[in-house]
Amino acid sequence: MPAKKKASPKKKTTATKSAPKKRSYAMNHPEDAPETLVDSYEHRVIEMISRPEVGAQAQFQNKKKPKKYNYDPTLSPSLQWAGKNEHSEFTVPTLPLFVHERLSTKAIISTLTDHRRTETPEMGSLFGDPRHSLANQLKSYEHKDKWSNRMILGDSLVIMNSLLEYESMAGKVQMIYMDPPYGVKYNSNFQPFVRTKEVKHGEDDSFSREPEMVQAYRDTWELGIHSYLTYLRDRFTLARELLTESGSIFVQISDENVHHVREVLDEVFGAENFVSMIPFRKKTMPFGTTFIEQMSDFILWYAKEKYSANKKKCKYNMLKKKINFEGEFHYCWYELDDGSYVKMGKEEINNHSLLPRGARVYRLKSLEPSGVMESGKFIFEFEGREFKHPKNGYGTTIDGLQKLIKANRIQAEGNRLTYKMYLDESSFGSITSPWDDTVGANDKAYVVQTNTEVIKRCILMTTDPGDLVLDPTCGSGTTAFVAEQWGRRWITCDVSRVPLALARQRLLTGTFPWYELKDTNQGPSGGFIYTRKQNNRGEEIGGLVPHITLGSIANEEEPEMEILVDRPDENKKITRVAGPFVVEAVIPPSGMEEEESVPEYVEGFSNHIDRMIEVLRKTPVLHVGGGSKWELASVRKPTKARNIHGEGESGGKTLAFHFGPENGAITERMVNDAIKESNLKNYEELLFIGFAIQPNARMLIDQAKDMTLPCYYIQATPDFLMADLLKNMRSSQIFSVCGLPDVEAKRLPGGEYQVTLKGLDTFDPTTMEAQHWDGNDVPAWFLDHNYNGLAFHVNQAFFPRTSAWDKIAKALRTEYDESVWDHLAGNVSAPFTLGEHKRIAVKVIDERGNELLVEKEVG
Repeated sequence: MPAKKKASPKKKTTATKSAPKKRSYAMNHPEDAPETLVDSYEHRVIEMISRPEVGAQAQFQNKKKPKKYNYDPTLSPSLQWAGKNEHSEFTVPTLPLFVHERLSTKAIISTLTDHRRTETPEMGSLFGDPRHSLANQLKSYEHKDKWSNRMILGDSLVIMNSLLEYESMAGKVQMIYMDPPYGVKYNSNFQPFVRTKEVKHGEDDSFSREPEMVQAYRDTWELGIHSYLTYLRDRFTLARELLTESGSIFVQISDENVHHVREVLDEVFGAENFVSMIPFRKKTMPFGTTFIEQMSDFILWYAKEKYSANKKKCKYNMLKKKINFEGEFHYCWYELDDGSYVKMGKEEINNHSLLPRGARVYRLKSLEPSGVMESGKFIFEFEGREFKHPKNGYGTTIDGLQKLIKANRIQAEGNRLTYKMYLDESSFGSITSPWDDTVGANDKAYVVQTNTEVIKRCILMTTDPGDLVLDPTCGSGTTAFVAEQWGRRWITCDVSRVPLALARQRLLTGTFPWYELKDTNQGPSGGFIYTRKQNNRGEEIGGLVPHITLGSIANEEEPEMEILVDRPDENKKITRVAGPFVVEAVIPPSGMEEEESVPEYVEGFSNHIDRMIEVLRKTPVLHVGGGSKWELASVRKPTKARNIHGEGESGGKTLAFHFGPENGAITERMVNDAIKESNLKNYEELLFIGFAIQPNARMLIDQAKDMTLPCYYIQATPDFLMADLLKNMRSSQIFSVCGLPDVEAKRLPGGEYQVTLKGLDTFDPTTMEAQHWDGNDVPAWFLDHNYNGLAFHVNQAFFPRTSAWDKIAKALRTEYDESVWDHLAGNVSAPFTLGEHKRIAVKVIDERGNELLVEKEVG
C-alpha cells in the first residue's frame, strides 16, 4: 500500500454553545452556598391557576355543569364497534380539583437538620405554598400562583375535563404519555398492594378492592373490547384539546390491541398526523408460549398537527447515541500514525481490538453530491492519475479538492476518488426505530411499570426544559419521575390509590442530576448549558459535538456544533431532589354531596347505607384502634330517622350510627344534626363511620364526648362500598374498617415535641379478620407540624422498614449524621417545634393505598 502523508493530530478543544456565562452554584445561591448541597429546580417564570385546598370544600360554591363533547362527524371512521354509531356525543362531569397535600423533599430535609426552626413563610415557599386565607380559597380558579407539579387521584377523563373547564388549559400541554391497560383482562391491569408486586390470575388476594378501580373496570369493560375502544376514544378526544399546536401524544400498547388503538388514534388525531410506531424491547428472554414469543411492546406517536403550510409544526429534537460500529462492513479501513492505511479483514471488522495500537478506523464515501453540480464536472489529477468526475459532478470545486488532499481526506478506490470519514468523528448516530436497547431493569416497584429509558426518549424528542408533560395513567410515576429529572413540568393522575402511593414515595425520596441552567432567574425554561468536552482518548463526552462534513473541511470552516440533548453540563456537588409538588383529588363540592349523596332519610335508605348496615350485621366486632372495640348486636334500620342511619346495641348500651356520604366527607352540619337527633331519641352512644371527614367536624365529635353524648369517629376504607362489585370472590361482602391511627405526641424536656405512631387496626377484607399493624410496619406515614385544616403539609415523611431514603442519605453522608435518617425509617418522628396553629396531623398509608388521617391539638 502507498504511504500517505501523516494525518494531523486531532485537535482537542473545548467549545461552548453561545449562552450566558456559566455561573457557579455559589453565585446563584449566595445566601446558602457555603453549606447547602441540597437543591431543587423552580419553574420561576411560569404561573398556574390556583385550586382550593380540601379544607375549603364545605364552603366551595363554584360549581359547573357537566360538559358535552361532540364526536367529529367529518372524520371518516375506519373502525366500528358496538354502540359507536348510536352516540354522537359524550358527557363528562365538571368537578373541581382540591389540594390535599403539599410535599417538598427540601423542606423535609430542612426540618430534620434544623428542627428548632419554627415554620415560617420561607418554609412555606419550599412547598410552593401561597398561604391563601380561607376567603381567598373560596376564590380559587380566579387568581394565579407559582407553579407546583401535580399528582391527582381520580378518573383521567374527569381530571382532563377539569383542567379544560376550570383551568382553561386547552393548548397548554406539550406532550402526553398514555400507558392504558393493554386489554380487558382484569388481573393484568391493576396492582392491589403497595408492597406486593405479584398479581396471580383468578386469586382473591390479587384483586384490587378500590371502588374506583372496580367501578371503572366494571363500567368501562362491560362490553369487552367495545367498551375499551370507547374508553380510549373519549380520553384521546380530551387529550387532543389539551395539546399545544406543536404537541405530541405517545400511547404505549402491546401487540394484542395495537391495530385497534392506531385506528382510534387515526380518527381522533387524523391519519395525516401519525408520526411513528416504535417497537421497544421489554424482555431479556422468552417466558415460553405455545407459539412465537413477542419480545416488544409498541409506542404510537401522533402529533397534534404534524405539518402546517407544508412546514414541520410538531416539535422534534433528534436524539443521538454513541454507536458501536464493530461489525459494520462500511468501516473497513484503518490508518496508522505514519500515514499508511490498510483494508481490514472480516475478523478485524468484527473485532477492533485486533487492530494495531493507534489505528484510526474510517470508511470511504462518495464525493458525488445528491443533486447535479455542473461546476463539479471536471477531470482531477491525484497521485499521478486522472479521475473523471462522477455522473452528477464532484460535490466541491477544484480548490476544495486540493484542501481535502491537504487535510488527508482523499483516497482513490479503483477508478474513483472517495472521501475519508473517520469513525471517531461519526461515533454518534441518530436513534432510530425499533428500540432494542430498552429492556427494563428487575427493580420495578409496580407490576406494569414502564422502563425509564423509553419515556426519557419520548420526553427529550418532543419537549424542551420547562414544557408541560401530562400522564393520565400514572402507574408508578415513571413519566413524572423522568419529567422531573429533565426539568419539565408535570401532571400525572390515576384512579387507583396504590400507584399514587408508590409514585409519591418515588418522587419524594428520589435524587436527580443537577443540570446547569443558562438563566437561574427563569429556571429550567431558560434551558440547560451544553459544552464540548473530550476525554484523554479524544472521545466526545460533552453535550456539544462537531458535525464534520465534506463541505466544512473543503471550505476550511469550523464545523457546526450539534447538541446532544441528553448530555447537559452537570454539577456533581449538588444533590438535586424533586421540586415542590401537590397531591390533589376530584371531590364533589359539599352542596353537590348533600344534594346527590345524602337524601332525606325518612322511610328508606340509599343503596350504600343499606350495604353498610348489612356489613355491620355480618361482622359484629368493630375495632376502632387503641385496643378499643364494640361487639355489636341487633344492628338494624331505625323506624323513622332523618340523620340516624342505623341503630344497634353493645355492652348493654344503645348505639346510633351515622354513615358518611359515598363521594365526600362528613361535614360539621352532618355531625351537629346527628348529635341533636341522637339526644332526642335517647341513644347512649353515637358512631360516625365515614370515608373522609372535615377537620371541624372531627373536632366537634371530640368535643361532644365531654359535653352532650359520647361520639366516636371510625375511618372506613373504601372497600366498604364494594359488596356488589366482586361477586365472584370468596368473600361476597367486602369489608374493611380502620380505626384512626394510634398516635402519641409528647413534649420533650427542651420544649420541643415528638410524635410516635403506635399502630393501626384494620380488617382484612378476604378473611374478615381484624389485623393490627405496628407503627413500624405500615408502608408510609406523614407528619404535619402545623396543621391548618386546609391542606396537609408533609414536614416529615416516614417509610418504615424500607430503604426509601437511602439514595439521599448516601449522597449527603458527609454532611449529616446517619441518625438524621433513622427517624424516617421508623415510627418515631424527629423533634420539632410546634407551629402557630398548635395542631399536628398524622396521615398513614395502608397496604392498599388508603389514607387515614388523625389530628391532635397539642401545646
